[in-house]
Amino acid sequence: MAKCEICNKTQNTGNKLSITRSHISKRTLRTWKPNLRTVRAIVDGQVKKVHVCAKCLKNGKVKRA
Repeated sequence: MAKCEICNKTQNTGNKLSITRSHISKRTLRTWKPNLRTVRAIVDGQVKKVHVCAKCLKNGKVKRA
């Protein structure tokens, strides 16, 4: 499953709404997945490949190798 190894962000589910003539006529399921990147990072003093979301990369929570 898609999961960030830093913040444990996973995919979410919800309803996709079809709006027709100001009525919500149909509801179907959809998923929102995290924006994951595979990067080489320093984990416990060793270089490893980890799956990290773009938000954690942007905020500097990951020390890249």
